[in-house]
Amino acid sequence: MEEILDQKKIRIEKLEKLKGLGLNPYPYKFVRTHIIKEIREKEEEMVGANSVAIAGRIMAKRGHGKTVFADIKDESGKLQIYFRKDTLDKKLFEIVDLIDIGDFIGAQGEIFKTGTGELTLLVKGFEFLSKSVFPLPEKWHGLKDKEIRYRKRYLDLIMNKDVREMVVMRAKIIKKMREILDSKGFIEVETPTLQPLYGGAFAQPFKTYYNALERDYFLRISDELYLKRLIIGGIEKVYEICKDFRNEGIDKTHIPEFTMLEAYEAYADYADMMDLTEEIVTGITKALFGSLKFNFQGNEIDVSRPWKRLGFYEGIESLTGENLSEVTRGKAYTFARDHGIDIDENAGKGKILDEIFDEMVQPKLIQPTFVIDYPLEISPLAKKHRKNPELVERFEPVIAGIEIGNAFSELNDPFDQRERFEQQKSMKEMGEGEIQELDEDFLKAMEYGMPPTGGLGIGVDRLVMLLTDIPSIREVIVFPQLKSKE
Repeated sequence: MEEILDQKKIRIEKLEKLKGLGLNPYPYKFVRTHIIKEIREKEEEMVGANSVAIAGRIMAKRGHGKTVFADIKDESGKLQIYFRKDTLDKKLFEIVDLIDIGDFIGAQGEIFKTGTGELTLLVKGFEFLSKSVFPLPEKWHGLKDKEIRYRKRYLDLIMNKDVREMVVMRAKIIKKMREILDSKGFIEVETPTLQPLYGGAFAQPFKTYYNALERDYFLRISDELYLKRLIIGGIEKVYEICKDFRNEGIDKTHIPEFTMLEAYEAYADYADMMDLTEEIVTGITKALFGSLKFNFQGNEIDVSRPWKRLGFYEGIESLTGENLSEVTRGKAYTFARDHGIDIDENAGKGKILDEIFDEMVQPKLIQPTFVIDYPLEISPLAKKHRKNPELVERFEPVIAGIEIGNAFSELNDPFDQRERFEQQKSMKEMGEGEIQELDEDFLKAMEYGMPPTGGLGIGVDRLVMLLTDIPSIREVIVFPQLKSKE
């Protein structure tokens, strides 16, 4: 650290020299004629072009005396630039020594190729655009410490090309998601982030106090109940891409602040939502790769339609040899503990079965699979299965062992919905931690009439993980939250 502070001191001295020469190291603007990618894509016709102006960050500098080479990088790429004493004004060449790695400069000159064939800008004029007073990480070792990378994401973006590519890919994924939904007639809406009553998922909320309204509010754990209100109000296809907040733990696929897509369509059911899920994932995959295949952590994933359908209980039995559809809560609990699954002693049977599936079945589902027809107990917002009232019409899409979403034939019977909410309340009184709160206003809205509806949620961060071949959710969130250093 002492060495870095010494370097900072030297850079500040250079900054003062620039100011002493009457130069502004932090000007307002610089007009570029080209970005670097354009020069490289039109390489042959650019050679010999004069009055080319580029700008970017200096990433390397070499040479001394009458000639100095440097590498300049903008968002689109990197280019070598060449300072020659006999080309530049004498006073301008003298300040080349004041350029450090990390500085932003704007340079004008002529494009040529060196004897080794490297495309280069012969600098005929340049100016400082931002003097870097703190040195970048040493380039040969890069920036690999995860703690530093997450806390100083700006350095991570400067030093690690794959992180910059992830940010661009994430933007493309969300853009294509919107294009697909918009093309199918869905309307994008915004619902409250701060809610007087949280709901729409099993999760612990973040709580805050709303001064102007003099009451507690919650950061949303889902926007489901608000989007359903819009369906009730007559907007037949709605979606929202937004941040949700769940006050829970962090692991490779979970983080308390994350991005979700939720979409709802009137007169549809969960089979229609399977079709929509396939359309979204195949459409994005094709747009990114020109193919319906991609690699994730050594597995080639093929998202070609139709995806496999696997019943919830069928999946458990096929991989454990046990039919758990009619066992008691106690037997389910014993089975889980015997197989090393840590279960809350207050968990209900449905929650226990869900944990068994997550631990023993889901990791083995590599190719895209719809896990369908879940237990009624853990799906209070889903319609009972039309063939088996002990189940609900619900599915979770799983790819490479990762659950990327959740979808229902949405419950639209207000009396059944009230009964489900009451059951959840009883479960809470028995010690179950994560339940659906009873929402009287939502029930009142349902009493005005809600059409048959299909609903879909997709975890955007998890989908980005898969499509960028990144195994950790914190890597695909640009600024993940971290524990305080203290």
